[in-house]
Amino acid sequence: MKNRLIGIFCLLALLLASSGCVADEEPATRPTSQEILGIYLHDAAVYAADVGKDAALAEFGRLDGEFTSGSWYVYAYDTECNLLAHPYEPQSVGLDRLGWTDSRGMPVIRIARDVAAAGGGYIVYLYPEPVDGVIDEAAVETYKPKLGYVLPAGDGWWIGSGVALENSDGTYPPAIQEMIELVHGGVSYAQAQGKVAAIAELSDLNGQFVDSDGHYLYAYLYDGTLIGHPYLPEKIGSNLINREDQYGMRMIAALAETAEDGGGFVVFIWPNPDEGNRDELKIGYVMPVDDEWWLGSGVYLSEVTGEYTRLTV
Repeated sequence: MKNRLIGIFCLLALLLASSGCVADEEPATRPTSQEILGIYLHDAAVYAADVGKDAALAEFGRLDGEFTSGSWYVYAYDTECNLLAHPYEPQSVGLDRLGWTDSRGMPVIRIARDVAAAGGGYIVYLYPEPVDGVIDEAAVETYKPKLGYVLPAGDGWWIGSGVALENSDGTYPPAIQEMIELVHGGVSYAQAQGKVAAIAELSDLNGQFVDSDGHYLYAYLYDGTLIGHPYLPEKIGSNLINREDQYGMRMIAALAETAEDGGGFVVFIWPNPDEGNRDELKIGYVMPVDDEWWLGSGVYLSEVTGEYTRLTV
């Protein structure tokens, strides 16, 4: 085990198993993967400051480096979004990745660059895990939600890393798991009760599909027409397929396409009404009801991390 990863993986073992580096440590005091990720990347930033940019980039880019082990690795970009280091994608080093998007169209690199410029913090995105020392970005079916963390590393460049949001048992953090179950429950209800009854129920602020935390279901036709929503009754009947965020992502189109493909996750930016409608990263989950319409729900990244991620300086 590499020296700089011993402490990180010891903490990770405490999270994933009932035994660890401190035998009598109480479960409530064990760090989460979120906390481990922050420790890991802050350590990388300190390392970069200690050894300098060139030495740090060389180390971050090594498959056998101090910061690389399995799905744990550090990547680096300059502020123009040119890739500077990545242990699993050496062939892409030097490329301009400003326009790169994840499998559902989110401009991950631009957003991460802006979060780092604003001081750093958590992000969320879809990306494959490395397999046999390779990350295949062309294999869109392998993209899964990842919790990321980014930090400025020095003048003109920044670093990032990420961990899978899915736990080893196939579950997700509570807020995300509850969202998934809400969507599946809504689909089952719609298929059993029919479209009219389901839309009426999910559009009811006092209905079973609006929980105490304000989470809810929404319903769309595949062409982007909103047909059910408990908080936006004035938008019912509107076609929102061309709605874009500040980065140009057409989030409703991405959600509809994902539902039509069988369902899954989409990450996008959406205003948070509980926080003065500030723009936040949101993790969406959608499922088809039938070949005419689909259901979705979402949770803000801040609900998962407990921290607000600034998207701009």
